[in-house]
Amino acid sequence: MDEQDNEYEKLAYTQRLKAAIHFSVGQICEEVSQDTDVTFTKQVIAAFAEATFRQCETVAVDLELFAKHGKRSVINNEDVKLLARRSDALANHIKAMSDKLTAANAAEKEEKGKRNRKKKSTVVIDDE
Repeated sequence: MDEQDNEYEKLAYTQRLKAAIHFSVGQICEEVSQDTDVTFTKQVIAAFAEATFRQCETVAVDLELFAKHGKRSVINNEDVKLLARRSDALANHIKAMSDKLTAANAAEKEEKGKRNRKKKSTVVIDDE
Protein backbone atom coordinates (compact mmCIF):
# COMPACT_ATOMS: atom_id res chain seq x y z
CA MET A 1 0.00 0.00 0.00
CA ASP A 2 2.92 2.33 0.74
CA GLU A 3 4.23 2.03 -2.82
CA GLN A 4 0.78 2.88 -4.18
CA ASP A 5 0.66 6.01 -1.96
CA ASN A 6 4.10 7.00 -3.21
CA GLU A 7 2.96 6.66 -6.84
CA TYR A 8 -0.15 8.71 -6.08
CA GLU A 9 1.95 11.48 -4.51
CA LYS A 10 4.31 11.46 -7.49
CA LEU A 11 1.39 11.73 -9.91
CA ALA A 12 -0.20 14.54 -7.89
CA TYR A 13 3.13 16.41 -7.80
CA THR A 14 3.57 15.99 -11.56
CA GLN A 15 0.05 17.27 -12.19
CA ARG A 16 0.68 20.35 -10.01
CA LEU A 17 3.92 20.98 -11.87
CA LYS A 18 2.20 20.67 -15.25
CA ALA A 19 -0.56 23.00 -14.09
CA ALA A 20 2.00 25.59 -12.99
CA ILE A 21 3.79 25.36 -16.33
CA HIS A 22 0.49 25.61 -18.18
CA PHE A 23 -0.40 28.73 -16.20
CA SER A 24 2.98 30.35 -16.87
CA VAL A 25 2.85 29.53 -20.57
CA GLY A 26 -0.65 31.00 -20.70
CA GLN A 27 0.61 34.20 -19.07
CA ILE A 28 3.48 34.48 -21.56
CA CYS A 29 1.14 33.86 -24.50
CA GLU A 30 -1.19 36.55 -23.17
CA GLU A 31 1.68 39.06 -22.97
CA VAL A 32 2.85 38.18 -26.48
CA SER A 33 -0.72 38.45 -27.72
CA GLN A 34 -1.02 41.98 -26.35
CA ASP A 35 2.27 43.04 -27.89
CA THR A 36 1.79 41.48 -31.33
CA ASP A 37 -1.98 41.25 -31.86
CA VAL A 38 -1.66 37.48 -32.32
CA THR A 39 -4.08 35.22 -30.49
CA PHE A 40 -3.32 31.75 -29.17
CA THR A 41 -5.93 29.02 -28.90
CA LYS A 42 -6.22 26.91 -25.78
CA GLN A 43 -4.92 23.93 -27.75
CA VAL A 44 -1.78 25.83 -28.78
CA ILE A 45 -1.15 26.93 -25.21
CA ALA A 46 -1.61 23.34 -24.02
CA ALA A 47 0.81 22.11 -26.70
CA PHE A 48 3.41 24.73 -25.68
CA ALA A 49 2.98 23.74 -22.03
CA GLU A 50 3.38 20.03 -22.77
CA ALA A 51 6.45 20.65 -24.95
CA THR A 52 7.95 22.82 -22.19
CA PHE A 53 7.31 20.14 -19.56
CA ARG A 54 8.90 17.43 -21.69
CA GLN A 55 11.89 19.63 -22.50
CA CYS A 56 12.36 20.29 -18.77
CA GLU A 57 12.30 16.54 -18.12
CA THR A 58 14.97 16.00 -20.77
CA VAL A 59 17.12 18.81 -19.39
CA ALA A 60 16.85 17.42 -15.85
CA VAL A 61 17.90 13.93 -16.96
CA ASP A 62 20.81 15.31 -18.99
CA LEU A 63 22.04 17.42 -16.07
CA GLU A 64 21.87 14.43 -13.74
CA LEU A 65 23.86 12.36 -16.22
CA PHE A 66 26.51 15.05 -16.65
CA ALA A 67 26.99 15.25 -12.88
CA LYS A 68 27.07 11.46 -12.57
CA HIS A 69 29.65 11.26 -15.36
CA GLY A 70 31.76 13.74 -13.37
CA LYS A 71 31.39 11.43 -10.34
CA ARG A 72 29.38 14.04 -8.47
CA SER A 73 26.00 13.92 -6.82
CA VAL A 74 25.39 17.67 -7.19
CA ILE A 75 24.74 19.47 -10.47
CA ASN A 76 26.98 22.49 -10.90
CA ASN A 77 27.31 25.39 -13.32
CA GLU A 78 29.74 23.46 -15.52
CA ASP A 79 26.99 20.88 -16.17
CA VAL A 80 24.62 23.66 -17.22
CA LYS A 81 27.24 25.15 -19.52
CA LEU A 82 27.79 21.73 -21.07
CA LEU A 83 24.06 21.35 -21.64
CA ALA A 84 23.89 24.69 -23.48
CA ARG A 85 26.97 24.10 -25.64
CA ARG A 86 25.02 23.66 -28.90
CA SER A 87 23.33 27.04 -28.71
CA ASP A 88 25.93 29.79 -28.97
CA ALA A 89 23.60 32.52 -27.74
CA LEU A 90 22.39 30.47 -24.77
CA ALA A 91 25.91 29.28 -23.93
CA ASN A 92 27.22 32.86 -23.98
CA HIS A 93 24.33 34.06 -21.80
CA ILE A 94 24.84 31.25 -19.28
CA LYS A 95 28.60 31.87 -19.20
CA ALA A 96 28.03 35.60 -18.58
CA MET A 97 25.53 34.86 -15.80
CA SER A 98 27.89 32.30 -14.27
CA ASP A 99 30.80 34.75 -14.33
CA LYS A 100 28.60 37.42 -12.74
CA LEU A 101 27.47 35.06 -9.96
CA THR A 102 31.03 33.86 -9.37
CA ALA A 103 32.25 37.45 -9.03
CA ALA A 104 29.37 38.31 -6.68
CA ASN A 105 30.05 35.24 -4.54
CA ALA A 106 33.77 36.06 -4.37
CA ALA A 107 33.02 39.64 -3.33
CA GLU A 108 30.56 38.44 -0.69
CA LYS A 109 33.07 35.92 0.63
CA GLU A 110 35.78 38.58 0.78
CA GLU A 111 33.46 40.98 2.63
CA LYS A 112 32.49 38.24 5.08
CA GLY A 113 36.16 37.48 5.64
CA LYS A 114 36.87 41.13 6.43
CA ARG A 115 34.03 41.22 8.96
CA ASN A 116 35.25 38.01 10.61
CA ARG A 117 38.82 39.35 10.85
CA LYS A 118 37.53 42.45 12.63
CA LYS A 119 35.56 40.33 15.08
CA LYS A 120 38.55 38.09 15.84
CA SER A 121 40.74 40.92 17.05
CA THR A 122 41.35 40.63 20.76
CA VAL A 123 41.83 43.26 23.40
CA VAL A 124 44.73 42.75 25.80
CA ILE A 125 44.36 44.37 29.17
CA ASP A 126 47.57 44.94 31.09
CA ASP A 127 47.03 44.49 34.84
CA GLU A 128 50.17 46.20 36.12
